[in-house]
Amino acid sequence: MEGKNQTIEFIMKGFSSHPEFQNLLFAVIFIVYIASLLGNILIGITVYLDPTFHAPTYYFISNLFLVDICYTSVTIPKLLVNLLSQIGTISFTGCAFQLYFLLSLGTTECFLLAVMAYDCFLAICNPLQYTVHLNRQMCIFLVSLSWASGLLFSLIQTTLIFTLPYCGHNQIDHFFCDIPPLLLLACGNTSMNETAVFIEGLVLSILPTLLIFGSYVHIISAVLKIKSAHGRQKTFSTCSSHLIVIILFYGSASAMYLRPRSSYVPESDRFLALFYSVVTPTLNPIIYSLRSKDLNKAQRRVITSRLFPLKM
Repeated sequence: MEGKNQTIEFIMKGFSSHPEFQNLLFAVIFIVYIASLLGNILIGITVYLDPTFHAPTYYFISNLFLVDICYTSVTIPKLLVNLLSQIGTISFTGCAFQLYFLLSLGTTECFLLAVMAYDCFLAICNPLQYTVHLNRQMCIFLVSLSWASGLLFSLIQTTLIFTLPYCGHNQIDHFFCDIPPLLLLACGNTSMNETAVFIEGLVLSILPTLLIFGSYVHIISAVLKIKSAHGRQKTFSTCSSHLIVIILFYGSASAMYLRPRSSYVPESDRFLALFYSVVTPTLNPIIYSLRSKDLNKAQRRVITSRLFPLKM
């Protein structure tokens, strides 16, 4: 096709339609981003330094928080720069890399959450065989499989998106390179891409969701068999943090990707994307800290005795 991929850079419009809020948005997003980094890094350091957290559950949690750190860092620094400069340009290659890592990390989190559901299932329903089924080699395998799935799925989508012709309008009505706004800019037939996005979205939703659903059916069944109300509450609280994180992640991501192109509304979608790319990764460490008293206490110990020891 003549003129294929004449576009050498894109311009991300971001929140330029609200110039009066640019400085306020920068301040709020910057604070939330720093809070997200500190919260996720603190839990990672706590799990690494405290031997009591050298267990499969916290190995998976550490990987989840590593994904969250990378996920926010793929989009937010560029957004902050754009809010200050009000230019918003990104090269064609830079946009491709941003989309690739964004999809890769999002997919990895989908599978990690399913792995963590399996971890909860074993801890509650089969505690005597817990360390047998989740030994060190199995934990490394499950985490590696989650990361590898993310890298593979995102490679397919990114290749399909960036082999489309972009030969006209180059303004992305978003604050990062994402599939829906890029499809709107393509000057070729995007029906195959839309079908591929929908199918992959279904696979990434259904497969991990079935694993999560199956795990929680067994978990709830086991919890209901406990006679004591206090015992039921204490047992289920083991996985309550994970369940809240699942609802936040899948709820916002499904609303963004599992819908037809015709329903794409740039204005509302920017704020929805801001929620799952900034707010959710910030809430995750807070949720786990609040729901786990042991983890909360361990973080305080790390802060006081390891990171900022008292000087005599």
